[in-house]
Amino acid sequence: MASSKSLLNSFQAALQRREAKSSRRRLTVLPPGSVDFSSNDFLSLSTSSSFRSRFLHHVNSTPVSQPLASGGSRLLDGNSHYAEELEKFIAGFHNAPGGLLFNSGYDANVGVFSCIPQPGDVILYDELIHASIHEGMRLSRATRRLKFSHNSPSGLKEVLQKQIEDDQTIANGTRNVFIALESVYSMDGDIAPVKEFIQVVHDLLPRGNGYFIVDEAHATGVFGPRGAGVIQGLDVQKHMFIRVHTFGKALASHGAIVLCDSLTRDYLINYARSLIYTTALAFPSLASIRTAYELLQQEETESLRQNLKHLIQHFRARLKEIQPADSSILEVDHFPDSPIFSFRSPFPRDLATACQQKGFIVRAIMPPTVPAGKERVRVCLHAGNTTKEIDDFLKVVQEWAAQKKAAVPHL
Repeated sequence: MASSKSLLNSFQAALQRREAKSSRRRLTVLPPGSVDFSSNDFLSLSTSSSFRSRFLHHVNSTPVSQPLASGGSRLLDGNSHYAEELEKFIAGFHNAPGGLLFNSGYDANVGVFSCIPQPGDVILYDELIHASIHEGMRLSRATRRLKFSHNSPSGLKEVLQKQIEDDQTIANGTRNVFIALESVYSMDGDIAPVKEFIQVVHDLLPRGNGYFIVDEAHATGVFGPRGAGVIQGLDVQKHMFIRVHTFGKALASHGAIVLCDSLTRDYLINYARSLIYTTALAFPSLASIRTAYELLQQEETESLRQNLKHLIQHFRARLKEIQPADSSILEVDHFPDSPIFSFRSPFPRDLATACQQKGFIVRAIMPPTVPAGKERVRVCLHAGNTTKEIDDFLKVVQEWAAQKKAAVPHL
């Protein structure tokens, strides 16, 4: 018992340290009737009657021979013709040669980065890349993992050039370089300069041993033709080695797909432990994914995307009217066309609480999720929001900023 008490004491001490730094995480439940300015449900499909009815039709019309549960990993008893046809359907939608389903975006990134890079290879990653990619890189056999400045083609060029100069095997093409990006970043909503990155790699690695792995989690359903993502919007999919699309955000489902060629797909089936050693997605999850992609393919989400764009424009216009000149209290960062806004403030918890008390759900984002000094309230718009909700929310923010400035005049 003494050792057990010692362990629990260490847990308590760790939590107290996080509490002291205002970084302790807690589970919360949305209060009924609150206005969502927080979730990643960008198209509001999770509350869509069209989505619900189509999904229930898929579930209710399945033959009795189709089990609702998967029953095991895909390599044992969890595979099905339905899952394989779904992979082909999604790959076709994304103009990719093939795809492999994973249980989540986290599992997909861990699986890809833990087994694809080989000993001697190098991973270059954007400094703001997602935690799941960091976890995959930690498990990777790559010899080096090096970051470059966020969304900076010159930063990538500098780091890649040094690797080429220091390592002849990269220069002669016998070792590979993997470039890890997100197309849309979750905290600031900014879009990667993908074409510029491609040009850097094309110029410095003419032997073709540079491989892009791009996470499109926050682009799926929102950006590109029919919501196919940033990469297809730029028509540069042929330059991508792997694209990861996740379903738990704008598509109101769960899981992810790794888009890749057939050989890479087969390699992942054999070596990606986050696929091999986990129970496969159950049929209701597959049916939900199918539902979302049918809506995308048949352009039934276009009105939602257009309304989301209208709301983003309205939000930006109202921000110009109310944003205080004094950025010491509040400063808003936003990338055009993105549904994600970053309300930067030294008092993110106070701002989030003030909004929540008025019925608007937003979250304070604190270290270690973002770097120290980059604390913010993350605001996400959804197709189901209204201009009145936006106006009312921004009024609360404006009043909070004025009260905070009066209470802390020295800032």
